[in-house]
Amino acid sequence: MRNKTIDLTGAGFMLALLAVLPLIFGSGYLIGVLTVAAIYGIWAVSWDFMSGLTGRENFGHSLFIGVGAYAAGFLNTSFGLGPWWSLPAAMVVAVLFALVMGFPTLRLKGPYFALAMLSGAVIMQRLMLIFWEHTGGEEGITGIEPLLRSPLHFYWLVLATLALVTLLLLAMARSNWGLILRAIRGDEATCLAAGINVTFYKIASLAISAAFAGLGGALYAHYQLQVSPQLFAVVTSITVITMVYVGGMTSIYGAVGGALLLTLMTELLRDFGEWRLMIYSLVLIAILFFLPNGFVAPAWTWLRNRLAGGEAPERKRASGALASDRRDIGSTASGRETA
Repeated sequence: MRNKTIDLTGAGFMLALLAVLPLIFGSGYLIGVLTVAAIYGIWAVSWDFMSGLTGRENFGHSLFIGVGAYAAGFLNTSFGLGPWWSLPAAMVVAVLFALVMGFPTLRLKGPYFALAMLSGAVIMQRLMLIFWEHTGGEEGITGIEPLLRSPLHFYWLVLATLALVTLLLLAMARSNWGLILRAIRGDEATCLAAGINVTFYKIASLAISAAFAGLGGALYAHYQLQVSPQLFAVVTSITVITMVYVGGMTSIYGAVGGALLLTLMTELLRDFGEWRLMIYSLVLIAILFFLPNGFVAPAWTWLRNRLAGGEAPERKRASGALASDRRDIGSTASGRETA
């Protein structure tokens, strides 16, 4: 209970700090950086929910980001749909793409799911260029209406969306649903033997992940007021995955921290000129090499244990938690068999 109180206090403090930072510095540039960081946070938590919990890494997450952004752009510019309506529409379109891609690819073993999703993103990027008469080609779709006229108000909207998405996905990750996804990651064959519909959980998790990625894509489209095929690029997916690894896989909230940390670090290194990329790469290599479990989530766990009065670290409670997880999975499966 005390850990939960500390978690809520820490989350509330960070949310309040991010909300008032633009008011303290009064910088339009800072508002823009924080807005992009918050959008990347939405993309990162959506990736971590499916790929982090199930272990089925999606190298084509940019596919859902891109289709969400293009759906918002098309509906707003070509069909005259209001910008607010484009947000749920983008989520629906992204879910449809997730179902089309998920049914045939999630049954693949090994790295083939990741490669199939990567291929889907690359194909969509190419299609946006081939059908340039309708998609605008390399320039993309322009003239998208903003959701809010004030950049500060739009930033607060994106920040609130990030907080709600993170809270929802974190609650799901800590529920029986998340328990089953972690079990699938650990031993899929055992889950099948226990009567768990593994395919359903994987496809449903991919659809949820895609929905929020599409939502983030739509917000990005209404922030930039245009979309381009670059959203489908491989570098978009790799950037999101890197943020999750730096934040801490499977933690959900760590992905938000990773997105904020790397986005802000990119901007802080601009003064280093041509050395910027080298410093950024060295920092990433150091984090990924020396901190394989990430930086943000383990750092918060350490700080929380200190604030809680030196309680035993998570590692000392791992065996008990694992036994509890196994009991929960067993009860879930037996309950389903009884039903």
